[in-house]
Amino acid sequence: MLTWLDIEKFVTQGNPAAPQRVVKTGQQWRSLLSQDVFEVTRNAGTERPFSSPMCTHFEPGVYACACCDTLLFDSTEKFDSGTGWPSFTQPIAENTVAYFKDDSLSRSRVEITCNVCDAHLGHVFPDGPAPSRLRYCVNALSLTRKT
Repeated sequence: MLTWLDIEKFVTQGNPAAPQRVVKTGQQWRSLLSQDVFEVTRNAGTERPFSSPMCTHFEPGVYACACCDTLLFDSTEKFDSGTGWPSFTQPIAENTVAYFKDDSLSRSRVEITCNVCDAHLGHVFPDGPAPSRLRYCVNALSLTRKT
């Protein structure tokens, strides 16, 4: 189980090796993705809170990257954070998510991306439920649900 100390280590010392890499040009991604998904995943955009029904879906399944289909999160780690974005306590595997310092707002945060294709997913915070205390706050547009 990952902890906040693990996340801080990844940010400062480097991310785990990706299981594989998917590399495409911006134009290739643009031709494959809807405008909304492209804006969130390739330009680090953020969807409006509570704009997706995915926030309230808790059926069994897994969630994959909307860009490269890499499995990222399992529904058993999903919880209602009340923030307006789907939230998880852990990724499906340690090496599927990458972590980067994000100082784009008035406070420092940790950005999360798909470790396979670099798609922006959202951010991780140390205010989730026990035992990990992690909250992966993810844009629903960056995910597809698999059953």
